Amino acid sequence: MDYQKSTWRLIEHPPAQGAWNMAVDEAILESVYNNQSLPTLRLYAWQPACLSLGHAQPFAEVNTQVLVAQGWDVVRRPTGGRAILHVDELTYSVIAPQSEPRVKGGVLESYLRLSEALLEALRSLGLNPQANEKAANSNSKAPNPVCFEVPSNYEITVKGKKLIGSAQARRKDGLLQHGALPLYGDLTRIISALKFPDAAAQSEAQARLLDHATTVERELGQAPTWAQAIHAFHDAFQRVLNLELQPAQLTEQEIHRAQELMHEKYAHPSWTERI
Repeated sequence: MDYQKSTWRLIEHPPAQGAWNMAVDEAILESVYNNQSLPTLRLYAWQPACLSLGHAQPFAEVNTQVLVAQGWDVVRRPTGGRAILHVDELTYSVIAPQSEPRVKGGVLESYLRLSEALLEALRSLGLNPQANEKAANSNSKAPNPVCFEVPSNYEITVKGKKLIGSAQARRKDGLLQHGALPLYGDLTRIISALKFPDAAAQSEAQARLLDHATTVERELGQAPTWAQAIHAFHDAFQRVLNLELQPAQLTEQEIHRAQELMHEKYAHPSWTERI
């Protein structure tokens, strides 16, 4: 699809705590839908490793003892989906007004537009990705707390295995889509952070995860550097979506709002453990 040239912000953030990362995404969303900031592509990471739950996922699925023992954080996302362990990855977020042509329309329509840039970023890293339009294993009734175990409508796969998981939230006239690209590491670490009925169920979930998800390193035999992954996303979004990405920082207002959201919402049990 041809787009008129548009200017967005590009924000690259060093690794940060999960509650801060989610607070920043929401603060930018508020700023964008209030016409106080340009549409934004944000690229970031997590430190320490953080288990993020989908908006409506029960907190009872979390093995809190393992999180404490490992020193991992937990946060609830503003978007849907299932649990993700954020570690050894590049996370992206796109925040734009719903009137922006690149995200206009329904969830699937806007996702597929943005996925063209995601697909091109992966191709530039040497992969051959595909965008799923129909859920795989959609007839399965097995409980599935793990986001990366089964491709859904809004995922990008390589050789049938999920590589980028994405989810959306819409507030007023703004859209937030964020997703995770695992660069390397053991994907099954997440299994220990979730509760299963018994050891057999845990082992089966671990095997299914390896069958249905992958990392860049597993597909290429080596992991890209953080700088290579950043450049791939930067270049692909500019070329595919006809954008001028201007390097920027959060505004003072966004920083203040993110601090409020972190303390009052994303780092608070009333949000994290609400269901």
